Amino acid sequence: MTKEMAAQLKAWADTYNDPQYFTEDPIIFPKHFAEAGACIQDVEAAAIVAAHLAWGRRAMIVRDTKRVLDEMDWKPYDYIMKGRGTATDGTVIYRDDPVSAHRTIKWSELAQIFARLREYYLGSESLEKLGVSAIRTKIFGQKEDRKAPDKKINMMRRWMVRDDGKVDLGVWKDTAKTDLLIPLDVHVYDQAVATGLTSRRSKDIVTAREITDSFLEIFPDDPCKGDFALFGYGVTHSK
Repeated sequence: MTKEMAAQLKAWADTYNDPQYFTEDPIIFPKHFAEAGACIQDVEAAAIVAAHLAWGRRAMIVRDTKRVLDEMDWKPYDYIMKGRGTATDGTVIYRDDPVSAHRTIKWSELAQIFARLREYYLGSESLEKLGVSAIRTKIFGQKEDRKAPDKKINMMRRWMVRDDGKVDLGVWKDTAKTDLLIPLDVHVYDQAVATGLTSRRSKDIVTAREITDSFLEIFPDDPCKGDFALFGYGVTHSK
C-alpha cells in the first residue's frame, strides 16, 4: 500500500465514520435501544435481527427489520423469552410460518434463532462472551465453517465493540477492537481490491484477515475503522 493510498483511506474513514451516512442502515435498530438505555439483551437481540437481515438494499433491510421488531412489539428480549405465549407443553410460541420475513429468510427461520437465543439467555446475560464461531453455530444454527468470512457476525461485533461514540455502539466492554475483523461481503471485497488491500480471489476468512491486517498499519488500535474507508470509497466511486 502506498503512502498516498494509506492517507486517502484514513481520510475516507474519518469522513464517513459519521452518523449522517447511516440513517438508513441496519445499525439504527440496536442503536435505538442502546440510546434509549435499554437492557443489553434488547440491544443484542435487535443487533442479531438487523445483522441477520442485512442482505440486499439497505432500504429493504430497514423496512423488513422494522417489520420483525413490530412483531416483537419493540421489546425484543421480552419477545424472545416469552414469545406470543406458551403451548400446553410449556414451549414458547413465536411467529413460525414459511412466509418471507426478508427475501429468502422465512419467519420459521427467525423463530428458530429466537428459540436458540432464549436457551442461551436462560444461562447467560450477554452474547459478548461468544466468539464468531459460537454465534454462528449456537445462535444462527449454521454448521461450522472455518473458511467462511461470517460477514454478518463480524459486522454485528463491530457495532457492539467499537466505542468512539460516532456510528458504532461500544456496549461490549470486554472485547478488544483489535479482535475484530472487517465484515467481508462482495462490495467490501471489490473495494478492497480496488484500493490494493488484497489481491486474493477467494472471499473467505483469510481475505478478511488480510484486509484487516492492512488496516492495522493505518489504525493500529482499531483496524475496523477501515470499514468506513471502504464505505467511503464506495460512495466516492459510485456510478
